[in-house]
Amino acid sequence: MNLNTPSTSTNAVDDLGQRATARVVLIAAAAALGGFLFGFDTAVINGAVDAVRGNFGLGAGQIGFAVSCALLGSALGAWYAGPLADRFGRVRSMQVAALLLALSALGAGLVTGVASLVFWRVIGGIGVGMASVIAPTYIAEVSPAQVRGRLGSLQQLAIVLGIFAALLSDAWLAGTAGGASQPLWFGLAAWRWMFLVAVVPALIYGSLVLGVPESPRYLVAKGRLSEAREVLRKVLDMHNEQALDTKLHDIEHSLRSEYRPRLRDLRGPRLGLLPVVWIGILLSVFQQFVGINVIFYYSSTLWHSVGFSEADSFSITVATSVVNVLVTLIAIALVDRIGRKPLLVIGSTGMALTLGMMAWCFSEATGSGASLSLPAPWNIVALVAANAYVVFFGMSWGPMVWVLLGEMFPNRIRAIALAVAASAQWLANFAITSSFPALAEVGLSFAYGLYALFALLSLVFVLVSVRETKGIELEDMQG
Repeated sequence: MNLNTPSTSTNAVDDLGQRATARVVLIAAAAALGGFLFGFDTAVINGAVDAVRGNFGLGAGQIGFAVSCALLGSALGAWYAGPLADRFGRVRSMQVAALLLALSALGAGLVTGVASLVFWRVIGGIGVGMASVIAPTYIAEVSPAQVRGRLGSLQQLAIVLGIFAALLSDAWLAGTAGGASQPLWFGLAAWRWMFLVAVVPALIYGSLVLGVPESPRYLVAKGRLSEAREVLRKVLDMHNEQALDTKLHDIEHSLRSEYRPRLRDLRGPRLGLLPVVWIGILLSVFQQFVGINVIFYYSSTLWHSVGFSEADSFSITVATSVVNVLVTLIAIALVDRIGRKPLLVIGSTGMALTLGMMAWCFSEATGSGASLSLPAPWNIVALVAANAYVVFFGMSWGPMVWVLLGEMFPNRIRAIALAVAASAQWLANFAITSSFPALAEVGLSFAYGLYALFALLSLVFVLVSVRETKGIELEDMQG
């Protein structure tokens, strides 16, 4: 009987580990639902662009701002999310983000003018910005180091699923109504319902985060050591009291602070900021400057403008979002095997090539504005290149930037540094999104050529400045 005891004991430990892993996955998935709302709220405008422009009689600059105004709110939400998360906790801040997103969805669907649409989109943007900072911070802080990359990638998986759900919802609503501008239920146009349906996932998100535990690192920073101990015990399956003491001591040592982190903590000896903060900012900026959100905000309008029907344009956009989801799953499988930096290198190289191909294809376009046409075979080549571009982005810069931002900063400055980097990301997103209609009028070949140049620069940046974080404990991250 004694011979069976070690085996039984080992099986029991394995079962506990599996339960703990399942528990932390569920907790991380609940937090990552904020990413779903992030993707849904930002992409839902795709199907409504032409209808909103026609309904309110907007020019290129005006529709560019109406589409991108939410990103200004996101920058604001991201900026204040760090201090709010450090003061009130990660969980409470996620609940506030869910409330803002629900209010925004309701308000945007019932607007009577473009000014009120901008207002409610900005409110939703604030919620998105908060979620974009708090979710990856929280996931990184509750995850074991050996699976942190995969769990951190859940944020990006949730984002692309949100994009897919928004575009599929847009296509279904427009198809049901006979067009985005046509009336649907209760006399409201289909484009209004595109916004209204976002109330449902916002309420689900708010409900789920009520049941997740607070971050152990936040609890330690607040001196709530007994609560932190219980979270570590349950989430990380740490039942050895000495191991718990060691982990708590490591967290306390890494924080090295009894005050709420402030912007002055990010100051460095050169260029005003710590080098790691500059790297985080540039990661965020390059993620947007390669033009990915042009695909997800304007693709229906883009494909419609070069000869595809409205229905086919919606179908192409949904298919592209499916590709994005599938390659994100590939990234999750690879991130903790081959690392963050190699995936970024592969992604930058592929994006530079495919964006260059798109620029070449659109140089063959004829006409301009509403009469723009992309003849065969260039229209098909451009479509293939666009989806290949999404593949390279989705397996690299999409998830890897969020993984890196959640884990690359030292504990003491993580929340505030991530807030600064995420704010930079949203401002970069705004710059690209708001400028695209005007760039498109200059020429789509010029626009995609510019994005290809940024993809090439991102490759140089990764090779020179980004360091690998695979397998490194958060307590060992240095500034």
